Amino acid sequence: QVQVVESGGGLVQPGGSLRLSCAASQNIFRMDKMAWYRQAPGKQRELVAAITGGGSINYADSMKGRFIISRDIDKNMVYLQMNSLISEDTAVYYCGAFLNSEPYWGQGTQVTVSS
Repeated sequence: QVQVVESGGGLVQPGGSLRLSCAASQNIFRMDKMAWYRQAPGKQRELVAAITGGGSINYADSMKGRFIISRDIDKNMVYLQMNSLISEDTAVYYCGAFLNSEPYWGQGTQVTVSS
């Protein structure tokens, strides 16, 4: 069992930035991967970015160049730096810890991009 807690969401204007944080209860180096997903109203949950235990990173195409995933292994933290936000980025953002192909989700944090 892995507990995951997200924080850092909020209201931001278009073009602004936010940094989301994800705290895991276990060593993230042991995880298959840590990932950020998001779910907008009426839409399916979609991958935003992921980082494997070995440090390989991948992004959804629409986030490349705007979002940056990073981690602090010593603190068991994963971050998502979001820049140049647009209204379409409005969603609940979830952090997932994947261990032995089993996902463990946090409660999510709301990000709203609006003027």
